[in-house]
Amino acid sequence: MGAIFNVFPLILIPVLIYNIWAFGSTAAGTAAVDVRRHLDERMFGVNMASQESVNGVMTAVQWSVSFGDLMVLLALLLLFIELLKSTSTGTAAIFNHALSMLVFIICLVEFLLHPAFATTAFFLILVMSLLDVLAGVVVTIVSARRDVEFAGQ
Repeated sequence: MGAIFNVFPLILIPVLIYNIWAFGSTAAGTAAVDVRRHLDERMFGVNMASQESVNGVMTAVQWSVSFGDLMVLLALLLLFIELLKSTSTGTAAIFNHALSMLVFIICLVEFLLHPAFATTAFFLILVMSLLDVLAGVVVTIVSARRDVEFAGQ
């Protein structure tokens, strides 16, 4: 089970959720513009401690959270875990980097070619998948270089 966790690129989870949501919505007959608009719709609000004056009345400020915000938050959390995983130098890490590159390429193609993916939320997920690839390769190379240096002494 641990080997599968090390090979599986976790950034694929928000990409799959977005794909299921976007392709499912467009297949159900929803226009791509409505799919993009749904990302920005408020899902819930959180009352904050700060207040603002509206027509002389002090009201609590609400932080509005949308579906796109939650997708980006999930991708950020999973990117953090991916960065922690990238410190290993085994064969599983190499396969993980290859699969992460594949996820990035798929995201890039979807972003450029499908109208439901032309959103800021998906662009940020795309950038996170690129950072996963770049950071994973760089961290693995640095870790492998240190392993070689210690082994030679």
